[in-house]
Amino acid sequence: MNLDLFELSIPQLIAISLLPVLFAITIHEVAHGWMAHQLGDDTAFRAGRITLNPFKHIDPIGTLLVPLAMLVISQMIFGWAKPVQVNFQRLHKPRRDIALVALAGPVVNLILAIFWTLIAKLGLLIMPTSQLSLDLQNPGVADFLILTGTIGIFINILLSVLNLVPILPLDGGRVVHSLLPPSIARRFSQLEPFGLLILLTLMFTGLLNKVLVPPVFFLSKTLMQFIGL
Repeated sequence: MNLDLFELSIPQLIAISLLPVLFAITIHEVAHGWMAHQLGDDTAFRAGRITLNPFKHIDPIGTLLVPLAMLVISQMIFGWAKPVQVNFQRLHKPRRDIALVALAGPVVNLILAIFWTLIAKLGLLIMPTSQLSLDLQNPGVADFLILTGTIGIFINILLSVLNLVPILPLDGGRVVHSLLPPSIARRFSQLEPFGLLILLTLMFTGLLNKVLVPPVFFLSKTLMQFIGL
């Protein structure tokens, strides 16, 4: 089936992206808070952040402004939620548990990618046999499920892979920090205030795309081929 999301209008992209984006960023943060709670820190629990209520996790810039701006500029969508606060000193084994808390977010996004793969597959199963391609002019339930599932796969894999980039304060940076010898870890942590600037520099120079595109494309294509898209 020929599936080109760039053929969709902006309103259509918003319609199929809203649920996947909200679920991806909300459950990502819930996973961090839940894992921290299991490992001894109840900061997120006491703050009411271990909840699927998206309003508890909305960041005005990362959840609203950035996704809408990216959608209009590039017809792609990405964003983030308000980070869950974790008191690393309250974890049972801080160096080990920091890595586990950090990995919980990317792992749950990979699980969500599989969930959206099943949603897309459901759309394929209920699509009329006489319909050989998506109807973008008058989309039905099957079209909506396939499109929403497809963008859900992409968003969650992108969020997972991006967060594994070894730059603080990304999850990958937390994992690297927990694995380094203490003396080197302290020096590495000094880069955290510059993390966003480093990430933006990599983005605008195109280096970030070279890192992200191969694994994101491979994993997304693998899941979509598995269900026949």
